[in-house]
Amino acid sequence: MELNWEVVFCVGIAVLIHILIIIFVMGKRPKSIVGRHVVITGGSKGIGLCLAVECAMKGASVTVIARDEKPLSGAVALLEVVRQRPDQKFQYRSLDIGGDYEKVASVLSELEESTGDIYALINCAGMAICGVFEEVAVADVHKLMNVNFFGSYNCTRYVLPKMKKAGDGIIVLTSSQAAMFGIYGYGPYSASKYALRAMAETIAMESRVYGVSVTLALPCDTNTPGFEEEEKSKPRETKIISGGGGLLEPEVMAKAILKDALRGNFISTVGVESWLITMLAGGLLPWDGFFTNLLHALVIGPVRLFGYGLHKYFNSIIRKCANEDATKKIDNKEANNAKDETQ
Repeated sequence: MELNWEVVFCVGIAVLIHILIIIFVMGKRPKSIVGRHVVITGGSKGIGLCLAVECAMKGASVTVIARDEKPLSGAVALLEVVRQRPDQKFQYRSLDIGGDYEKVASVLSELEESTGDIYALINCAGMAICGVFEEVAVADVHKLMNVNFFGSYNCTRYVLPKMKKAGDGIIVLTSSQAAMFGIYGYGPYSASKYALRAMAETIAMESRVYGVSVTLALPCDTNTPGFEEEEKSKPRETKIISGGGGLLEPEVMAKAILKDALRGNFISTVGVESWLITMLAGGLLPWDGFFTNLLHALVIGPVRLFGYGLHKYFNSIIRKCANEDATKKIDNKEANNAKDETQ
């Protein structure tokens, strides 16, 4: 009896399709935060505020934390508007989370007493100060590390052992695409975000066996008040380099972060460019799913040329700006000399 290879091929394709369907259907089911206590740092504006709204709409009790009290009260008022259940609790605390750990731990403990154990911690507090490396003030570098790294460290340090003991919990660390590779004008800022990336990878490896999921959010430039402030200190080169990627709306990023966090995905990005950069620069990041990693294995070699071209493009921008600045200095010098001669 001759083997009909056409039939074998069709059966093979059918089996493969069924396997794929089973994998996707039986994939990670999102966790529920209905009735759970979610704490969001940096929750008074930007991505943090949008995340607070998303969590409230999913039935969670939400605590927002930030330094300035005025926008915090407005954030809680907004959460009341989207209330889904009568038993939801919305509150805020004005707190410098990058300061003394014992103070941070004391406030979080008080919140748990009034609202219940923290089931999800979404670290979204952050800031950016840009500038050529040696021109950024030392005090500003310390400020960046306190807000971006130690703020997330302090809050995570408090909730992590409790979540491990409970055998469940969600931690989100909001880093940046600037944590994937260094960019002109982002030196100290990138360093603080790289630190978050390393912390997230470590915690994820240490905590997965205890049922605690960690999500590393890597947003690109997003239309937030923080981005507006960041623009004020950006060198010209940095504005040109980062301007090509467009501007994401915070609501879009917030939805993606929460979706990935509830599904237990380690990486959360939005957009093809962010995905490519994250894949290229984070070869050892713990991407979830066999087929995701298989896709990376197939495309990462050829796409490496994209990274090469990206660096060439960035360097051409920097050289062009340097040449323009040098020409401008010469023109100014000649103009001053001519002025002196006429006097």
